[in-house]
Amino acid sequence: MTARWKDCEAPSLDDIAAMAEAARAALPEAFRGPAAAVVLRIEDFAADKLLDELEIEDAFELTGLYDGIPMTQKSVMDPGGPDVIWLFRRAILDEWAARGDVALDALVAHVFVHELAHHFGWSDGDIAAIDRWWE
Repeated sequence: MTARWKDCEAPSLDDIAAMAEAARAALPEAFRGPAAAVVLRIEDFAADKLLDELEIEDAFELTGLYDGIPMTQKSVMDPGGPDVIWLFRRAILDEWAARGDVALDALVAHVFVHELAHHFGWSDGDIAAIDRWWE
């Protein structure tokens, strides 16, 4: 049985990006346009500076982050630059392994959609009120 795993590799940054892009493509039509304007970035972990700003001690606790100005708060006076959704591969893989009850592509899609909801102006509380995924 060990030989079966010998040639296996963990999903790469590109694999996680492809899963997130598939989730973006599967969005209902009304959300696809605004979602297309958000840049997707995949890293193994959040940068130490970001973790410090968020007061997060363990990088495995942050699977994704929306960095931008929600559509409900945007103004023509806002500085330029695209909104970004960050997905953190190692934290996602750790969550997936710990859960053991969900497909990896479903977890990536869920994290991506959660962060995208922030782009549409939803707070964590708003999302939690209708999304029981993490319970």
